[in-house]
Amino acid sequence: MAASVVSRGFVSGLENKDFEKLAVPLLDGLYNFACWLSGDADEARDLVQETFVKSLKGFSSFHEGTNFRAWMFRILRNTFLTSRTGLERRSTEQEDEGFAELAVSQETPEIALVRRADTELVRSAIAQLAPLFQEVLLLADIEEMKYQEIAEALDIPIGTVMSRLARARRQVREYIVSASGKKKIVGIRS
Repeated sequence: MAASVVSRGFVSGLENKDFEKLAVPLLDGLYNFACWLSGDADEARDLVQETFVKSLKGFSSFHEGTNFRAWMFRILRNTFLTSRTGLERRSTEQEDEGFAELAVSQETPEIALVRRADTELVRSAIAQLAPLFQEVLLLADIEEMKYQEIAEALDIPIGTVMSRLARARRQVREYIVSASGKKKIVGIRS
């Protein structure tokens, strides 16, 4: 018996081509979030690929007019949580491949060093957060999602989003102040 290909045509009032229009703009944000979750660039690419496969297969369950971005981030998060890494919650450091950028930069070596140190300090501060706080902080401050979008993506109440975000920001601030040796840092209240 020969296998037949069934064209899905319209899905929930949307055509398959609409999936590409909705999903492709989210690719970078999904990849960045996957990198933070997994701590590994290769695994992040696999997570994003699996997210796209799952979301395309489940596109019929997406309801037009609802938040597609939150739906995609929820699929990514759930895919991570059910992956081997998500279950083990490995804490591996992501290698920085920014050396090529430094070679062509107009910055002085001193300025580049300070910027890199600041970036590493912030990454370290975020890495020390519990996963519950990391997710909310990354979605709010890195992916610039609204509280409601985060609540939908993580399937938690909006009040929980707000309290976790406040606690995460406070913990990051305290870590930076502590790591800076109690020096007065502009913009940070102790």
